[in-house]
Amino acid sequence: PGAVEAIDLRQSDVDPADAQDYLKLSRSSALRANHRPLALPALGCASAQDPNQLSLEACHYVSKYAGIVVMDEDSPEYVLPVLTMRQSIYIDPQTPVQVEPKLYEVGEPDDKAPLLITTNFSLTYFSVQGEVEASRVPARLLAVDTEGTSVLTAWAADKFGPEQIKKAAQSTGALEKLDEAYRRPVIPGLVAVISGELEEELGCSVIVGPKDATDIPSFLKNEWRKLVG
Repeated sequence: PGAVEAIDLRQSDVDPADAQDYLKLSRSSALRANHRPLALPALGCASAQDPNQLSLEACHYVSKYAGIVVMDEDSPEYVLPVLTMRQSIYIDPQTPVQVEPKLYEVGEPDDKAPLLITTNFSLTYFSVQGEVEASRVPARLLAVDTEGTSVLTAWAADKFGPEQIKKAAQSTGALEKLDEAYRRPVIPGLVAVISGELEEELGCSVIVGPKDATDIPSFLKNEWRKLVG
C-alpha cells in the first residue's frame, strides 16, 4: 500500500531519442485522453557508454519527463549536471529565486570602483551583473536581502529601504573597501525617493543610477567619473 508504481523504460533496448519521444507522448496522452496508466511516474535508464553522453542523456530524461533516472556513473562531475538540471526545472513557483545577499565583485575593482546597490532577486541581480560586465568597468555589487523580490516590489514592501541597505553595507563592509572620496553608492533610479534618507543613514552622498539595467554600461563609462568628481 502506498507504493509508487512506475513505467520502466528498461524493459527493452530503447534508443534515447525514442525514449524521450515516449515520455512526451505518454504525458500528453495522459493529459488529453485522461488515460491514468500513462500518468504514472516513468523510470528512465541512461545507457550511454561515454560518461559525458551518459550525463547528457540523463539530463534529457529529467527535462522530459522521467520521475526516476538511473545512471551507472556516480562521479560528481557527471552527476552534478543532472542535479542542476533537476533543480533548475523543479522549483517551487511560490518561492522567489534569489542569490546570496552579499557583496559581489565584477572584474578586479579597486578602492575607486563604483558600488552599485541592488536586490537579491536573481533576475534583477543577474541583469545588473550582466550589464556591468558588458561595460568592462570593474565594480562591486551589493545584493541586499529582499527575500528574493525585485526593486519596486521590495521597496513597496519595506524590504529595500535606507535601513535595510545600511544594514547590508555594514555587514559586508562595502563602504570601507572604497576610498573616502569614492564612497558614493549608486542606487536604482526606480527608488530615487530614498536617496536623501539613505545619505543620512550611511553618512555619505548617494548617486541615483539608471532606472533600467540596460543603461548601466553607458552610465558607468560616461557619467560615473563625472558624478564622483
